Amino acid sequence: MRRNMLLSVVLASIFFGGCDENGGGERIAQTTTGGNARRGASAIAHYGCGSCHQIPGISGANGRVAPPLSGIGSRLYLAGVLQNTPENMTRWIQNPKAVDEKTLMPDLGVTPRDAADIAGYLYTLK
Repeated sequence: MRRNMLLSVVLASIFFGGCDENGGGERIAQTTTGGNARRGASAIAHYGCGSCHQIPGISGANGRVAPPLSGIGSRLYLAGVLQNTPENMTRWIQNPKAVDEKTLMPDLGVTPRDAADIAGYLYTLK
């Protein structure tokens, strides 16, 4: 099942790669995560993710504590330990310590909907 979903994401990315600048990427992100990339951008600002991460397209997101998130939508792994799938990304965003107890990423109390929206935005970053 997960392989099929990952394959679908990869094929959709290739197929829709020529779509308009924002709409195609947002459509793919919404389809794969169930989240809304535009709401995700607002949620990223609300939770202060940019105080640690550099995040393209988010005003003031120029942190240097954690890895930059440019290209995260096309990376194979998240946090060096998880296969990059929509389920894993939302899980990581919501409760990073449950994935890796030694991570420095804090639990910010991200709601399930906000996590899906944030993942939706992050998947637009190819």
